[in-house]
Amino acid sequence: METPERIKASRGFHYISSLKKGSLVLFFSIAFSAVGAPQGKSLDGEKISKLTGLSGQMNEKEGVYKVTLPRGDIKSVSEGVRLVPALGLTSWAAFTKTGDQVMMMGDTVLTEDQVNPVMTVALENGLEVTALHNHFFGDSPKVMFMHIGGMGDEEALAKAVGRVYAKVKETIATKIPFPAANIDPSKTTLKPDKIADILGTKGDLKDGVYKVTLGRKTKMHGFEMGSAMGVNTWAAFVGSDQEAVVDGDFAMLESELQTVLKKLNTAGIQIVAIHNHMTNESPRIMFLHFWGVGSTIDLANGIKSALNTQNK
Repeated sequence: METPERIKASRGFHYISSLKKGSLVLFFSIAFSAVGAPQGKSLDGEKISKLTGLSGQMNEKEGVYKVTLPRGDIKSVSEGVRLVPALGLTSWAAFTKTGDQVMMMGDTVLTEDQVNPVMTVALENGLEVTALHNHFFGDSPKVMFMHIGGMGDEEALAKAVGRVYAKVKETIATKIPFPAANIDPSKTTLKPDKIADILGTKGDLKDGVYKVTLGRKTKMHGFEMGSAMGVNTWAAFVGSDQEAVVDGDFAMLESELQTVLKKLNTAGIQIVAIHNHMTNESPRIMFLHFWGVGSTIDLANGIKSALNTQNK
């Protein structure tokens, strides 16, 4: 599904008042563009529920139709407490009108093994993945939360969300194993030069781990911050050229997040977390943690494809 272009129009509301002959005379000038149309009035909740496969409810006050999926199937315990849907294990997707388009935002509750298969479906169907994180400590099995979003045609968005939740339900019954490798860093034999040639920069080999770091820059409180302050992308490789693991952290502008996600996902590199590391920086920097298993050539090429999408 192609993501429709977002409307860039704005809504203007002008209020003018004056006092004339002891009476308050109000003059209202309301200028509406496409975005300024009343929200939520023409949402088809019945159709959204049918296409998403989830029951929902209309919030008339805010013009939002929200569908939910309680994850009562996740038998997780955190610090001795049995986690139930009412304690936060409920997935949801909310729809609202924005002029002649619809905006969707949601939070998807997943077990660790569901994250990347479900994320793949979201990305392939034109949705954005905007955050991935945990809500609990010590929970077993581990529960993750993946935030999704999108803007476009109501039916297309609802179908995309429906495919996401179809994948959630499918992977409840059929577990997808994590990529695994039998690797001891003390026995690393990979050739660093091959990785450096692909990534276009050299790294350091220490304790069996070859690590490459690429700095970025932003400003905080008017001062420039760079690689040494943690504003960087890094990738650490371990193992052999034939069987290796890479883990690391991508530093991205907000506008780069979706393209980096798609490239890593296509390369079979798993996404572990998406979040921020700082506050009040400009431009804002997002961070994405990843983990991949494969040959050093394939892993390095996957990372390079994501680096190539970033603004230079």
